[in-house]
Amino acid sequence: MGHPSVERRRVLAAAALGRESGVPGPEAGGERLRAVAGEILDVSPHLIIIETPGGTEERLVIAPWATAWHGADAAPADLPVGSQVLMRALRDGRVIERIWADTTRITGTILSIQGRKDLTVELDCGPHRGHRTVVIPYRASGRLQVRHPKFEPGYLFDAIGVRRDGASLALLPATSQPPYPARSVPPPPTAYAGLQSRISGTATWSDTFDEEERGAAYPMLERADTGCPQAGVSCAGLPYLAVGSLLQVRNVCTDRSSNVPVVACGCVAGRFCDRCVECDTSPRGRIAELSPFSYVELGGELVKGCFNAQIGLG
Repeated sequence: MGHPSVERRRVLAAAALGRESGVPGPEAGGERLRAVAGEILDVSPHLIIIETPGGTEERLVIAPWATAWHGADAAPADLPVGSQVLMRALRDGRVIERIWADTTRITGTILSIQGRKDLTVELDCGPHRGHRTVVIPYRASGRLQVRHPKFEPGYLFDAIGVRRDGASLALLPATSQPPYPARSVPPPPTAYAGLQSRISGTATWSDTFDEEERGAAYPMLERADTGCPQAGVSCAGLPYLAVGSLLQVRNVCTDRSSNVPVVACGCVAGRFCDRCVECDTSPRGRIAELSPFSYVELGGELVKGCFNAQIGLG
């Protein structure tokens, strides 16, 4: 017997939990944000022309207050043609207020570190994402190692940077490194495990989703459901869910909410028992790892790496 579709699973899960099955997408109210991705064909201080992943050309207005990031803060007009951009747009998606160019995030367990000035780090990014090599330029190494005091094999690593000439350069720490080895995640508080209707913690993002995908990776998936022996680890007291469940994700900092489908296993995110300090200090634990589109449309800033979140079940 085959697996039911994602939509069917969502309806079944909602029925079992006594909830409405919900509809994916942002909740009503306020001005909606739209994520837009593509390759820069031309850019000026007031206009950006991109080719979307689907091959269509889009001409978008750049707001006077818009900012950009390309390894460092930049004027939008200074972004190079050919850059891959993710942008946040207002007003029916036609006015750009924020641009991130060639931005990547590298999250995993350190396997090896080589080099003296520029460092080359090999990471195990989990059973679904494989190994990844990242270069830490000398100018960024001090900033990263201050936030990664256990800079050695077996410990977790999470950084934000840029893709350049086929390499991933880590430039900013995405988090303060947890003090324990990746295999030694603290257990959740037993009194709360799986009992709250809404759970608070950290929402992060990953660039390992498909282009333009809206969805989340979730740590506490049934191992039989994912075929992943590393699933089901979290210090946040999350309930078990199935792929296709709908999470109501609320960005506490911006008060934006969206119903986001669980589309992937978040077994690496579940190993981070850290906090987000974006607008206040969140409880420990990553409760959802969002696709860049979902993260940006909830008001998240890619370079900041997280926002304080609450999740409920859709």
